[in-house]
Amino acid sequence: MRKSLLAVAVVAIAACSEPPQTGSEKSLQTSGTEKAQPTGSSATADTQDNPLLRPSSLQYQAPDFSQIEDAHFEPAFEQGMREHLEEIQAIVNNPEPASFNNTIVAMEEAGSLLTRVSRVFFNLVGSDSNEARRALQSKMAPKLAAHSDSIYLNGDLFARVEALYNQRVEEELDAESERLLEEYYDKFVKAGAKLSEEQKVTLRALNEEHSKLTTEFSQNLLKLSKAIAVVVDDKAELDGLSENEVKAAAEAAADAGHEGKYLISITNTTRQPVLTSLTNRALRQRIWEASANRGTSGELDNRPLVKRLVQIRAQKAGLLGYDNWAEYQLTGTMAENSKNVMSMLNSMVPAVVKNTKAEQADIQAMIEREGGDFDVQPWDWAYYAEKVRQEKYDLDESEVREYFEFNRVLNDGLFYTMNRLYGITFKPRNDLPVYHPDVQAFELFDHDGESLAIFYADYFARDGKRGGAWMSSFVGQSGLLEQKPVVVNVMNIPKGPEGEPTLVSFDHVTTMFHELGHGLHGMLSKVHYPSLAGTNVSRDFVEFPSTFEEDWASHPEVLANYAYHYKTGEAIPEELLEKVLKAKNFNMGFDTLEYMSAALLDMEWHSLPADAPQQDVEKFEAQALAKHGVDLAAVPPRYKSTYFSHSIGGGYSAGYYAYMWSEILAADAFAYLRDRGGLTRKNGDLYRKHILEVGNSRAPMESYVKFRGKEPTTDAILIRRGLKPDSE
Repeated sequence: MRKSLLAVAVVAIAACSEPPQTGSEKSLQTSGTEKAQPTGSSATADTQDNPLLRPSSLQYQAPDFSQIEDAHFEPAFEQGMREHLEEIQAIVNNPEPASFNNTIVAMEEAGSLLTRVSRVFFNLVGSDSNEARRALQSKMAPKLAAHSDSIYLNGDLFARVEALYNQRVEEELDAESERLLEEYYDKFVKAGAKLSEEQKVTLRALNEEHSKLTTEFSQNLLKLSKAIAVVVDDKAELDGLSENEVKAAAEAAADAGHEGKYLISITNTTRQPVLTSLTNRALRQRIWEASANRGTSGELDNRPLVKRLVQIRAQKAGLLGYDNWAEYQLTGTMAENSKNVMSMLNSMVPAVVKNTKAEQADIQAMIEREGGDFDVQPWDWAYYAEKVRQEKYDLDESEVREYFEFNRVLNDGLFYTMNRLYGITFKPRNDLPVYHPDVQAFELFDHDGESLAIFYADYFARDGKRGGAWMSSFVGQSGLLEQKPVVVNVMNIPKGPEGEPTLVSFDHVTTMFHELGHGLHGMLSKVHYPSLAGTNVSRDFVEFPSTFEEDWASHPEVLANYAYHYKTGEAIPEELLEKVLKAKNFNMGFDTLEYMSAALLDMEWHSLPADAPQQDVEKFEAQALAKHGVDLAAVPPRYKSTYFSHSIGGGYSAGYYAYMWSEILAADAFAYLRDRGGLTRKNGDLYRKHILEVGNSRAPMESYVKFRGKEPTTDAILIRRGLKPDSE
């Protein structure tokens, strides 16, 4: 999923497959030099007691989780904001005329403490939350929003930036520096730097309220994931699940205080994986409804938040001179405007709906062959689709999982592939402290033995972790600051029962490849300025490097290296492997339609004008889907508004389309390298040089053309999704 951590809460760019905030809303990068020591009023004895107030002594300043306590965060935040404002004021008060070094570079170097505490805190809030951290998140959100406004709405500071922007030709800057200057100018303008003082007062109030409500929305979702878990009394109702799955459900129930019962956790999307296997239709309906109706009642009703958040965004866009929030958000992206996004999505609707209806007809026929006297409902789709798949491909998903044991996938799948492509190796660092026992630490080495980064792998689901999957950074790469990256991948794979191996679905396998694609984008970055490094690219480009890596999961050479039976050690039979590959695009109409429905819903919410009244959530959703012809009752959107963390949570507001946009690039790039010989260092080095290493130091399409030799077409994505035959 690029999900960023809002620095001055958005100092850590998060990238995710189902990410709430992947690569979004980048505010002033307070990535500052970690070498700086506290100055002025901040140089107190507290530095000796609070590990966050000084750079970590661990390699690459990886956080020392063995020393960090929850009580350390608030004073570190407060001191970090004070220091940052002192540094910004020093830039403003500089009597020398504005220069690139004394203004832009100085801002890049400012805010080291605030960056440090923000990266650690917001990563932990997402991956290992607790009551104290959530309380502090609510308290700090409006303060951090106001802090960001105090910088972006500082007229004297903007005057220096604007003067440099207007005379940038005279500065004779190198290409990366010129891009950084342009990025700063655009961010200041989009933040409201050109507004009148009266308008700035209004904007500050909107920003503060928006920060409070997005925090409340995300915290509600975290609480809901626990509150709506389905408790099952009778083991017989779990017919269809494997012994390990039943055992895991019993352990989850016991941990939640339901001894002797079984607990089914609800994952992030509308669709629930367990619905593929459960034979009990009433239980399937109960689980699906728990998922689809979340956030629509009681104390955790998110509908008022949805209504007000989209209204705030529309009002903010209007204040800044845009027709709506979508036009505001799409400025500076590859898509450029909402018309292009809508055109891309709508152009695919007829083919996708046709495909989905054909799939629905096959499912309905299966229901009737088995004696069912009902029309397929959302809670039936996955169950009967699996039966259709087994009939078409003679493929049993539970049998397939037995060849995808987690550790083998990680070491002989992911790490093997990245070594073959880029010459890199991951070596365990058991000496580094981690924030949870499930987390593993690794050091990344280049082909010549050079140490490149620290990588944390946090793959298993647990209480306190938000749903989905994402990448984020504890330390960002920067030549200016002489920093090497410290990166984390986070997922929610159900862990095997105590003493048993964890067997993963092929979907989870491809998501592991996806998230490591984000991770490599951060870890292989070779950019000078922190604001342009790694995943700090537009939302509709950031998912390209991650989606590109997915297809290697099904590459024959890669599969042959990691797909072994967890008990016998035998390689996956060629016949079964062939079935897996042939079935890869099965149900792709459903998969594509549920995604596109959510993307169109996101765009419709954020196309509302500033003067639009608050909307009835359910009515608006129904009208939006009908408008675009994607209102198939059996195929609801991947996310409904009340739990659409990408969109309503803010990180991907008017940006959920980016996954499809990026997939066009990814499919084209993979097809290009496949035709050049596939899994080779020559191909990996080409891609690494022109895509992974350059971050946002040049325009995304320029980077793509340097890699590919031309702009992408949509041919490869249609083949990738099974909507067009491969000519090979």
